[in-house]
Amino acid sequence: MNSLNETIRIGRHTLRNRLVMAPMTRSRADDATGVPSALAAQYYAQRAEAGLIITEGTFPSPMGKGYVRTPGIHSAAQIDGWKRVTDAVHARGGLIFLQLMHTGRISHPDLLPNGATPVAPSAIAAAGQVYTATGPQDFVVPRALETGEIAGIVDAYRFATRHALQAGFDGVELHAASGYLPEQFLSSGTNQRTDRYGGSPENRARFIVEVLNAMIDEAGSDRTGIKISPEMGFNSVTDAAPQETYQYLVQRLGMLKLAYLHLARTGSAFDYRALLRPLFDGPLLVGGRLDRDSAGSLIAQRDADAAVFGSLYLANPDLPQRFAEGAPLNAPDRDTFYSDGPQGYIDYPVLEQTR
Repeated sequence: MNSLNETIRIGRHTLRNRLVMAPMTRSRADDATGVPSALAAQYYAQRAEAGLIITEGTFPSPMGKGYVRTPGIHSAAQIDGWKRVTDAVHARGGLIFLQLMHTGRISHPDLLPNGATPVAPSAIAAAGQVYTATGPQDFVVPRALETGEIAGIVDAYRFATRHALQAGFDGVELHAASGYLPEQFLSSGTNQRTDRYGGSPENRARFIVEVLNAMIDEAGSDRTGIKISPEMGFNSVTDAAPQETYQYLVQRLGMLKLAYLHLARTGSAFDYRALLRPLFDGPLLVGGRLDRDSAGSLIAQRDADAAVFGSLYLANPDLPQRFAEGAPLNAPDRDTFYSDGPQGYIDYPVLEQTR
């Protein structure tokens, strides 16, 4: 049997294969309400043959929003919208986790309630611009969170996890990569705090550990995963000693008995998979520039337990079938990655349509 087609146990779930659909921002939600569009149920259901679907990043609270037309999970309408998605995926025998994504400083007052200033561990602006409803805007200097405020953000993740389960999700993933709020706390370049959340790797990892414990309180450790991406550099996040930082973090994660560790590989010359895998006694999901052969080799050599695919899954709803048959793949249309509407979202053909 092809190693990609083998089943695997992830927490309390058994995946039908080892192909995981990556979390990918698609910008199709209603911008005013954060409710997933009616098309989202069709989009995710089309890809339900994946061993596991991880949804696009979803903001746990209004202050977590960082992009136009992204979904939330803090209101009753959002829960109902996501329930339509999970029902559609489950009807096709699929499994789906919700990724929780608080963008922190990677936002803008135009995207936040009452024009609020984005929050972050320290008042350090990100380089570059954010896209808003009125066009690109420079990132602003965020407001540094008071120590006493952090528990409230941890609780926002707690309630978001509760809401995800109410919406029918099979589990939740903490987005701790891409320069968003958890990684802002973790990284020395964005965290210059002097309280218990800053300074040492132990203190800088504290926010992530507290959030995960809150999520575990609601979902259980066997329905909770985390995504990391050391030295990705996205959204101008840097760390003075990333290998030390992530080594400490994953040692702590190993104590939590999470459902999985999702490692997104970057262009770093350092092999973080080799460093971190021995520290985490659980399933390792690896993604980043994989194809069928490289993914199969990772799993066959036990360098990963499942392979995560992004744009290939976006463009090929029937990716497991195409891989199994060695069939040609649809090419992703990058011009429609973040556009509104069905084009480039639910209209990629499956094999039966192309034969």
